[in-house]
Amino acid sequence: MDRAKQCRWLVALSLLMTAGFVGADWSNINMRQGVTEISREVFDLHMVMLYVCIVIGIVVFGAMIISMLIHRKSIGAIPATFHDSTMVEIGWTVVPVIILVILAFPATQTLNAMYDASDADIDIEVRGLQWKWQYTYLNDDPAKEVSFISTMLTPADEIYNRAPKRENYLLDVDNELVIPVNKRVRFLITSADVIHSWWVPDFAVKKDAIPGFVHESWAVAEKVGTYRGKCAELCGKDHGFMPVVVRVVEQEEYDTWLAEKQAEAAEVFNTIGKTWTEAELMAEGEAVYNQSCASCHQANGQGLPPAFPALAGQGLSVGPIAEHIDIVLNGKAGTAMQAFGQQLNAAQLAGVITYERNSWGNKGDSVQPSEIHKMLGGQ
Repeated sequence: MDRAKQCRWLVALSLLMTAGFVGADWSNINMRQGVTEISREVFDLHMVMLYVCIVIGIVVFGAMIISMLIHRKSIGAIPATFHDSTMVEIGWTVVPVIILVILAFPATQTLNAMYDASDADIDIEVRGLQWKWQYTYLNDDPAKEVSFISTMLTPADEIYNRAPKRENYLLDVDNELVIPVNKRVRFLITSADVIHSWWVPDFAVKKDAIPGFVHESWAVAEKVGTYRGKCAELCGKDHGFMPVVVRVVEQEEYDTWLAEKQAEAAEVFNTIGKTWTEAELMAEGEAVYNQSCASCHQANGQGLPPAFPALAGQGLSVGPIAEHIDIVLNGKAGTAMQAFGQQLNAAQLAGVITYERNSWGNKGDSVQPSEIHKMLGGQ
C-alpha cells in the first residue's frame, strides 16, 4: 500500500473515531445533567470542553501515528533536513490561546451565575457535623425557625455485610431536606467542627463547609423528586457515612410539611418547662443515643476504647453529673467527642444524659430539660 493510500485510510479511521465519540451515549458514565438551569449549563460546558479535548487529542496523536507509519525508515523514508519553523511555533502557541479565550467566555458566565445567590425565596443554613448535617430554615420570627439533624439511616448490619444492602445503600437519611419546586433556595453552608463539603450533583452545588466561614450557594429545582449527594471532603472516620438527601415537592406539600415542623418545634419549646418523668426522659434519650451516640460508644455502652470510652458502669456516666453535662454540651477538644449543645434541643440533651446515667446497670440521677435550657442561655 503506497503512502497516499495509507494516509487516506488513517484519516478516515480518525474521522470515524471522532464521530463515535461525539455520538456516543455516555449517560451511564458521564456527569449528570441535573434538574436546575445551572446544572445543565455546567453539563453543556463540560461536554463542549470534552469534545474540544477529544478533537485536539485525535489531531495530535493522529499526526504522530501517521508520521510514524508513513515516514518510517523501513519503507525508505528520508528524514527532512530543516531545523525549525517560526510559523509552526507561532501557530502552536497562538491556536491554544485562542481556544482557551473562546472557552473562557461561557465558563465565566456560568461561574458568575453560580456565585450569585441573591434574591432567594428561602434561606437554609447547612451546618456540617461529625458526621451528620444540620439544617435550619431561617425565619425572622425565632419561634417559626425550623432546625433538625439529618443522619444516615443505613444500619451497621448492612455496612458490615450482615444483612442485604438496600437500594440506596449509604444514601438514606432519617430527615430529608425538603424544598419547594421552582423556588430559589439559598444555602448558607458552614461547619461546627472540621471541613466538610455539601455536594448535590443534580443541583450542581458543591461547597466546602468550613468552621468560622459561611459559603453561599443556591438552586432552583425544576423537577419534583428526591436527589442524593454526599460529603465530598475527607472529614474523619465516618466521612463516607454523611449522605445528603434533598426532596423537592410541590409548594402545597412544602407548606404542609413546614407547618408540621414548626408545630413540632413549638411543642418542644412549650414542653421544656414541664417536669419530665424518668420514663419520658429515658424514652427520649434512647432515641437520641441510638441516632447520635451509638456509632462511637456502641448500643451496649461498651464503646471502642481507647478512642471511644465505655459508658457502661464506668467513666463519665457514673461520675459527677456536672462533668457529664459539660462534655455533652461542649464536647472535648482533641478527641472525636463533639459538642451537642447546638445540635440537639434541651429535651433531647436532658434525655440522652439521663439515658446514659441509667442504662446498662448504671443507676444515676437525671436532669430536666429546663435545667439544660438555662445552661444554654435560655430564660
